[in-house]
Amino acid sequence: MDDQILSLEHISLSYHTMKGETPALCDLTFSVKTGEFVALVGPSGCGKTTTLRILGGFETPDAGKVLFNGQDITQLPPNKRQLNTVFQKYALFTHMTIAENIAFGLKIKGKSKAYIDDKIKYALKLVNLEGYENRSPALLSGGQQQRIAIARTLLKDNNILIFDDSLSAVDTETDAQIRAALRHEQKDVTTLIISHRVTTLSQADLILVLENGQITQQGTHAELCSQPGLYQRINSIQNALEEELTQAKAAEGVN
Repeated sequence: MDDQILSLEHISLSYHTMKGETPALCDLTFSVKTGEFVALVGPSGCGKTTTLRILGGFETPDAGKVLFNGQDITQLPPNKRQLNTVFQKYALFTHMTIAENIAFGLKIKGKSKAYIDDKIKYALKLVNLEGYENRSPALLSGGQQQRIAIARTLLKDNNILIFDDSLSAVDTETDAQIRAALRHEQKDVTTLIISHRVTTLSQADLILVLENGQITQQGTHAELCSQPGLYQRINSIQNALEEELTQAKAAEGVN
């Protein structure tokens, strides 16, 4: 049985600018299996966000197809796709409390109050914001608002989650907690994420390395670290940055 849930086939897209056409993706092809955790990495402007926007239905490619369970969804709008996308810019309702923001989608689906209350508590615990139910989004930091946007998305029934670098706003501990919960309690949920965090990349089932709108490397963290190329260089830089951050925090503790 074919367990591929999502496929991009020969996707190409160019943006029209004053200087002419600027290629964003060039004949991009890859498939994702059910329950797989896939990370996209690459330099700025390589096509990572464009790829996720096409998957979510926010961009239409010039050529190629997007397939969901073998069905062509290339022309379907975002609200008709069984995917949830969390962007870097969180879209919270400022006139609602945190609890009301999280419960919004569940209320539309007619879920009971008891069910919704239970899910709100679960979601807030998942993102380390227990006790924030009655607060206004305006009173939260940017990172906290991002966590609420993530919590709201995690409660939806769709089985594909797309994170456009949105987990970068949460701390490493919360990031790990969210991913652990997804793997333990939502085994069939497929996740695609743009990430630069070594701890995140090391746990991905598949890493896609993009350069100039094309996939130049793919594999697990261990496989790509052993291969000369862009990923090996990115990993070395990130390891150095994380080591520098660890030393800086240790120095602050001493002082």
